[in-house]
Amino acid sequence: MPAYRELSGYAHEHQVQRRQPKGEHLLPRVHRVVSLLKRWLLGTHQGAVGHDHLDAYLDEFTFRFNRRTSASRGKVFYRLVQQAVQVDPAPFPTLVKPQSIGVGGVK
Repeated sequence: MPAYRELSGYAHEHQVQRRQPKGEHLLPRVHRVVSLLKRWLLGTHQGAVGHDHLDAYLDEFTFRFNRRTSASRGKVFYRLVQQAVQVDPAPFPTLVKPQSIGVGGVK
């Protein structure tokens, strides 16, 4: 599959899940979740996702995915705002990993 070509050190073995013997469905919904993640990244962030912030994007996707069927989704925003005013601000440099610079200014 094209989605797996960019992964280094991984050889993808194509298997059609519908044709697997009963009980041999390995992670049947993984492709669906990965597809949702890719669609969300392309739709929300227009594909402009850097490696430096990928963990934060994945955390946000996980947060949204885990609450997609919540009965009280309207309260989620209210609780986030409530928490935001209760904690001290976090300046941008404290949110990102420090960049290590090698010899001659090259990473």
